[in-house]
Amino acid sequence: MALRNAVMAALLEGEASGYDLAKGFEASVANFWMATPQQIYRELERMESDGLVSARVVQQERRPNKRLFSLTDAGLDAMRAYTAEVPSRPTAIRDELMVKVQCVDIGDVDAVRAGVAERVERSTAKLARYRRAQERMLAGRTEEEYLSTVERIGPYLTLLGGMALEQANLKWGETALKRLAQRAETLGASARG
Repeated sequence: MALRNAVMAALLEGEASGYDLAKGFEASVANFWMATPQQIYRELERMESDGLVSARVVQQERRPNKRLFSLTDAGLDAMRAYTAEVPSRPTAIRDELMVKVQCVDIGDVDAVRAGVAERVERSTAKLARYRRAQERMLAGRTEEEYLSTVERIGPYLTLLGGMALEQANLKWGETALKRLAQRAETLGASARG
């Protein structure tokens, strides 16, 4: 999947500046796509050249003028075509921490445990952020009420996917920390015995 598709998906929420998109990526699409602000700005320029987005300049006092981007008809057509494509293959996982965990038996156990603990902390923070976003979206409604009345359910469904991923990361991380601690105790007892 190209960054362009994730940017266009974010623009389905409405007109936004590059800054808004970069900030919004953390809040709305970070549960399935990561990008730096520089990558987003470059992609917006390419998308504008390709006619997928249009931009208008908004004059600001005491601040530089900003450009607000919105999807063009061609951009909407591109999104429709994109959603019609069958994904070619599942996402490949490339996770440096998992490589380190795989080698923990011959490596620095404390460093690996610290890496796992950091993953647990980050997943806990992301899950809390996602839950706050879920509360804002639901606004006191049940999930069923929300899904039966909103115009677009995609943002909520991707939020649920992000939450499930972070819950799985937490469960795995807590289990890994527990097992690594047990292993350290066992090896320590063997060395003392």
